[in-house]
Amino acid sequence: MIETAKRVLQIEAEAVLALKSRIDGGFSTAVRMILDCQGKVVVTGMGKSGLICQKIAATMASTGTPTFFLHPAEGIHGDLGMLSKGDVVIAVSYSGETEEVSRILPIIKRMGLPLIAVSGNPKSTLAIAGDVHLDVSVTEEACPLGLAPTASTTATLAMGDALAVALLNERGFKAEDFALFHPGGALGKKLLLRVEDLMHVGQEVPLVFQETLLREALFEITSKQLGVTGVTDAQGNLLGVFTDGDLRRVMEKGLDSLQQPINAVMSVSPKRILRKNLAAKALRTMEDHSITSLFVFDDEDSLIPIGIIHLHDLLRSGVV
Repeated sequence: MIETAKRVLQIEAEAVLALKSRIDGGFSTAVRMILDCQGKVVVTGMGKSGLICQKIAATMASTGTPTFFLHPAEGIHGDLGMLSKGDVVIAVSYSGETEEVSRILPIIKRMGLPLIAVSGNPKSTLAIAGDVHLDVSVTEEACPLGLAPTASTTATLAMGDALAVALLNERGFKAEDFALFHPGGALGKKLLLRVEDLMHVGQEVPLVFQETLLREALFEITSKQLGVTGVTDAQGNLLGVFTDGDLRRVMEKGLDSLQQPINAVMSVSPKRILRKNLAAKALRTMEDHSITSLFVFDDEDSLIPIGIIHLHDLLRSGVV
């Protein structure tokens, strides 16, 4: 079993590597056709090729190229109405002679839609019909019977990924753009959620004046349940912070320490974050400085905090 698995992986790896020598002007033409597309990219294929087509369509759609899958058998029964002027079609058939795909080729040509043919036979009906042909032929299938599509589907999938990534680069597609299409995923949360989306504001922000006695400041820390309070001057400028960790260190000196003003024991120059910063940046700052909260400001020059964000907020949001 182990030897069989190794053989399969070796055959499929060689099939993918063989594609490198076929990345030429035809590939560049296909990429340019898609970049110039004024409509949508439609990927079509039957059977196992159809499953690969669905993945190619999904990858392109998630990386900035509006793409959908058209089932060729459904196409000849009405779904060809999904096609419109300005679209580009990518048709996939390893043999290049799949009946359902061949039957929709005349309609594609009649509509004047650019056709990218992907097959393992450059002399096939599909390859000849295409405005450009991408060769995904393999020397052998991983299936010992040479029947089940294995290496050929892997090669086709890899060619589709090559197209998608080339398009991504040409479009200047960035991680932030990718996140827009994945708002529900972890990456989307890291790249879309901002501090202002998660921060506590108004009465939820723990703040005391610098003259406040430490024993009185404890009520602010306890009531706001964030394990910290900010310390401000009369104008509301943040001067420092005092955490429950600071409290433990003060208490080691005895209860009399609670009678001193909080500005005598606060930590000065507190770390800060801006409301427009990504929540992921707040997380990195907390990790770098081993803290659990950050006061939030409107801009770099502002001294008056408008909110506070806690590690628990980042945990609940899924950023962590």
